[in-house]
Amino acid sequence: QVQLVESGGGLVQAGGSLRLSCVASGRISSINVMGWYRQAPGKLRELVARISSGGSTNYADSVKGRFTITRGSAKNTVYLQMNSLKPEDTAVYYCKGESPFSPYDYWGQGTQVTVSS
Repeated sequence: QVQLVESGGGLVQAGGSLRLSCVASGRISSINVMGWYRQAPGKLRELVARISSGGSTNYADSVKGRFTITRGSAKNTVYLQMNSLKPEDTAVYYCKGESPFSPYDYWGQGTQVTVSS
């Protein structure tokens, strides 16, 4: 099993920055992709950014140039640096781990990000 714990959410004014962290524990060696997703009220959960074990990244068009996903040196941590935040970035942000050895993905409990205008 893998456990994911997010932190770093909060309230920020438009144009501000936040850095989210996600720490994985358990069978982390099985995780090859980690990512951040978000879900706003009344909307479906959507991809924000993903990073593979080899360092390849992909981003939602809405956050390109503003958000950066990175992995820690210990490989069990993933970060999301969010700059130039907009009110439409307001959502619960979830960390996800993917493993080729598991039929299901691993999710954290989520952290709230609120951007005021």
